[in-house]
Amino acid sequence: MKLKVITQFLEHQFPLSLQESYDNSGLLIGNLEMEITGVLICLDSIEKIVDEAIEKNCNLIIAHHPIIFKGLKKMTESNYIERVVFKCIKNDIALYAIHTNLDNHFEGVNKEIANRIGLKNLRILKPIQGNLSKLTVFVPKDALEKLDEAIFKAGGGQIGNYSECHFRTEGTGTFKGNENSNPKIGNKNVREAFEEFRVEYLVNNYNLRTVLNAMNTAHPYEEVAYEIYPIQNSNQFEGAGMIGELETEQDEIAFLSQLKTTFRCDVIRHTQLLGRKIKKVAVCGGSGSFLLSKAIQQKADIFITGDFKYHEFFDAENKLIIADIGHFESEQFTTNLLAERMKENFTNFAIHLTEHNTNPINYF
Repeated sequence: MKLKVITQFLEHQFPLSLQESYDNSGLLIGNLEMEITGVLICLDSIEKIVDEAIEKNCNLIIAHHPIIFKGLKKMTESNYIERVVFKCIKNDIALYAIHTNLDNHFEGVNKEIANRIGLKNLRILKPIQGNLSKLTVFVPKDALEKLDEAIFKAGGGQIGNYSECHFRTEGTGTFKGNENSNPKIGNKNVREAFEEFRVEYLVNNYNLRTVLNAMNTAHPYEEVAYEIYPIQNSNQFEGAGMIGELETEQDEIAFLSQLKTTFRCDVIRHTQLLGRKIKKVAVCGGSGSFLLSKAIQQKADIFITGDFKYHEFFDAENKLIIADIGHFESEQFTTNLLAERMKENFTNFAIHLTEHNTNPINYF
């Protein structure tokens, strides 16, 4: 199995276009043509993870956090980042990061957290805007079914939990091909008129090129008449954080106790308890303080995340409970999520979860 097959799979599942501008997801080290013998999945690709990969004959490490965020100007092994890069190259180990594109996907990090808490009716806390387009194409009536099939198969016409969606209106299209044209319908140098459909599809921007290729292949015309409109609608199935409801409301202490057990927390830092039941829960893996206002706006009873600073706890203003369970603790099950996806699709090489706890924070 070549590395490029695995990266194509990961990037189809969790497109790189979903990553934040500051991020560095994707293939960090490696040749796409290299043959993969085994995969090691981890949260942080530190030195002991590379050693573990060598021991287990894994020549691909898939990490949630990119170890390379900024440009490397030298390779002297003077810090852990340079040592990891050097050791990977020396041992022919590829390194792939799948970070905020996994955070911002509906089936990603936050869905894993929500599932372990037992949340229902899940929604994105802060949906992405501006990553959708409307594709309008004009097609003869008898070619609509073939065009539909091609565009739907390529991923067009999907809106949340619904697929194979389009809107069409009926009209008349005219054209006149010159002597160099090769019309599949009609004749050269003759102005033709045909009954057509104007068909509109919603397309995610990361998939637009694939949909256009499918459209051009399936369409009967030599020159396809189509338009692309960028739209600012929020994508309700992509974005930061997640919010949902418990099946049954719980007491605050009982919920925090269960949370501590589920996520193996040594401690939970939280704002004062409010004497209310917990029903609506907002979550964000990693550092989620930037979503506090969204959690309050959507009337969450508690917001679970990591990396809150001292003064940011005051911003809760007794409107909800902030529960800081820790960055590592909130994202630790990301490795399970990735392993499950990989094992469902690849059976011809070993896939391992790291045996090491890479959390750099300890509690006394």
